[in-house]
Amino acid sequence: MVYAKKSYGQHFLHQKAILQKIADLILQHDPENLLEIGPGKGALTKYLLKGNRNFKSIEADHDMQDYLIHYNILTESQLIRADVLKVNFNECFQSRPFLLCGNFPYNISSQILIKTLENANLIPVMIGMFQKEVVLRIVSDPGSKEYGTLSVMTQLMYDCKKSFDISPSAFTPPPKVMSSVLELKRKEQFLSAEHFKRIQKLVRTSFQFRRKTLRNNLKSFVQDQSFLEDPFFNRRPEELSPLEYLKLLERIEMGM
Repeated sequence: MVYAKKSYGQHFLHQKAILQKIADLILQHDPENLLEIGPGKGALTKYLLKGNRNFKSIEADHDMQDYLIHYNILTESQLIRADVLKVNFNECFQSRPFLLCGNFPYNISSQILIKTLENANLIPVMIGMFQKEVVLRIVSDPGSKEYGTLSVMTQLMYDCKKSFDISPSAFTPPPKVMSSVLELKRKEQFLSAEHFKRIQKLVRTSFQFRRKTLRNNLKSFVQDQSFLEDPFFNRRPEELSPLEYLKLLERIEMGM
């Protein structure tokens, strides 16, 4: 018998109706290549394996790896025995695009999201389960208290949608928080990996102190301090839309 481990942030989804609902959401995209993160004991995996497609699953927990193989849920060629944060996504399907999905471990879900954004050229669609509060941050609008770095960076790359909520009772063991399924569809025009890194640095610097103005937060980011005298920089970081951050980076780089 294998059990969920706190160290891996594991909570196993067991309600069949919800598993089917998530699988339907994923499979409606009819992906040629499908990559699941954190299969656990394979509850969702069994639904995802239906159909003729290239499927792989990344699992870091050795006990879960052995379980998936022992019970013939996955073959060795389908199972990637690794920490997802250390996996080179280009190697999963020989640099071909894939749909990314899974019941993401809560303790690294934000890191999985950032890795998705960094590899957006490979991932046209991502459907994953997160803590509800994380999803609300991702989909939030400028000016709201949830709006922040994750909101800006994700919305620059993807159209974001909270699909539905899942109560703690649907899991074993039940988490102490509500969960939500997030659906990301890549924008037709998205940033290159290099462009993403540059604007990520700007956005993170802008939000380092939420209550301070952009002028205060960006002093270390710009070389010419007179650039910050513009009244524009009286604004606070949560007031700017993702597109305004993009335009701000252009202004700063032109000035440099």
